Amino acid sequence: MEADKLPFPFFIASPDDCISYCNEFFRHSLSIAEIDHMYIRDVFESWVELRGGQLIHGSYQNKDCIFIKSRLPDSEEIVYIGTFSSELTSLIEELREAKRVNWELDATIENSYDGIYITNKEGITIKTNSAIERLTGIPKEYYIGKKVDALMKRGILKNSVTHQVLEKKRSVSLVQQNFLGKEVLLTGNPVFNEEGEIQSIVTNIRDLSELNDLQSALLEANQLNNSYKKEIERLKGRSYGAKDVVIRSKVMKRVYDTASRISNVDATVLILGETGTGKDVLARYIYDQSDRIRSGDLIKINCGAIPPDLLESELFGYEAGAFTGASTKGKAGMFEMADKGVLFLDEVGELPLQLQVKLLRTLQEQEVQRIGGTRPKKVNVRIIAATNRNLKEMVLNGDFREDLFYRLNVIPISIPPLSDRKDEILPLAEYYLELKNSQYRVHKKLSSGLKEFFYHYTWPGNIRELANLIERMVLITDEDNLLLSHLPAEYKNKNGEAIEVNEMMTLKQAAELAEEKVLQLAVKKYSTTYELAEALDTSQPTIVRKLKKYNLNFMNKE
Repeated sequence: MEADKLPFPFFIASPDDCISYCNEFFRHSLSIAEIDHMYIRDVFESWVELRGGQLIHGSYQNKDCIFIKSRLPDSEEIVYIGTFSSELTSLIEELREAKRVNWELDATIENSYDGIYITNKEGITIKTNSAIERLTGIPKEYYIGKKVDALMKRGILKNSVTHQVLEKKRSVSLVQQNFLGKEVLLTGNPVFNEEGEIQSIVTNIRDLSELNDLQSALLEANQLNNSYKKEIERLKGRSYGAKDVVIRSKVMKRVYDTASRISNVDATVLILGETGTGKDVLARYIYDQSDRIRSGDLIKINCGAIPPDLLESELFGYEAGAFTGASTKGKAGMFEMADKGVLFLDEVGELPLQLQVKLLRTLQEQEVQRIGGTRPKKVNVRIIAATNRNLKEMVLNGDFREDLFYRLNVIPISIPPLSDRKDEILPLAEYYLELKNSQYRVHKKLSSGLKEFFYHYTWPGNIRELANLIERMVLITDEDNLLLSHLPAEYKNKNGEAIEVNEMMTLKQAAELAEEKVLQLAVKKYSTTYELAEALDTSQPTIVRKLKKYNLNFMNKE
């Protein structure tokens, strides 16, 4: 046949793809001697139809061939005429890849939640997506072929970001309301060709009204979530949000749970407890948990630390020239300073009787009058009082007014001594150690023996004594590991050992050990041997003799 002389592959196949004839060029190119009567897919490793089957891409042992398919006249047989050109095959692959990329791009645009609107440099719409129907209520097909100017005339667009991009040759954003009343953000971005000219403009359309609604809902949900978290933490009693608070015992969890529940009422609180138990910390916690933290300050005054003749002016203030030495401008008292906030009256049991009367009147009438003043001033102050004294006993003895006691004792909260909260001794010790390590830039640690001493010690000074002892040991001890031997002298017996009864000894030794410890505590609290004798129910000569025996004196007081 003449086809044998053709310089390109040529073969004929039956309708069932069985090869009935091929030319020498085809046979030589594939290096197959007996190719007649073989099926096409037995010859080619890959046989892919393109463009509806009119174009075929076949491959055989890394040889690629492109065939054109046509039917013989007056016959069922099919003719395949092709070329082994690698360049043409490469173009076919590029076309296939471009088709795939174009499909992915179309899918990305179509599935975007934001509206996407593409125009050419003349402002004619060439592509958009279905999201624009949600934003405008108009089918996306309507926009295709429409000019931006025509859409503006119809009122579909108010301002054209396309025109601004063409004018400024850069990205442009603007916010506007569309004809449906939705607030949208339009961002137009230019697409440049190789000559640096704008070829098209891609506009992204975002519905801001939905975002605004979502933001409002998120803010509301966060506020609700925060209130839930706060309430859950309050109920669990695990985190009280107060500085210097370490809570492990059930009794203290109840104390702070009560404080949480009454933090936002205006009733007066009376905190009872020994010195150093943390009454001021609890007062700060109640203030921090209350709404008054946003409207006023927490003002603290120690009623036992200020001389009685100055206490009145500190509490109630004075007018200019009210007394000798008074400021010419006058001075606001603690009540005025605590207006809309909280006034913490620490050691309220030390108030003189004459001031108790004025305090009672202020609490009853919610108004204060300065010394030398003629007009009272309304104040909105919540009172938190604290004392380590037995106010009921003071009332019976006539040292504290009964009416003032009941005015203060609306919500009494008792803080137990540290000796009744042993679960908190070691956590508090670790807390204050970490605090002082950070403050003084050291790395001290508590030995197991010292921890055991801390746990069994009675802590007459409560948390304040524990904190002061740890700070003292951190400062005066050279070694990083704090031991029993590093304890100050007053915490040791005459043999230099830490005071504790955890081994067998004679009753006389135990009695002397206890006697020495009691005297150590007494010389800290009282100033004369007569006061010690009265407090310990013994004679003054006996006290003098015992102090000499144990080498104790009032000069040892801190």
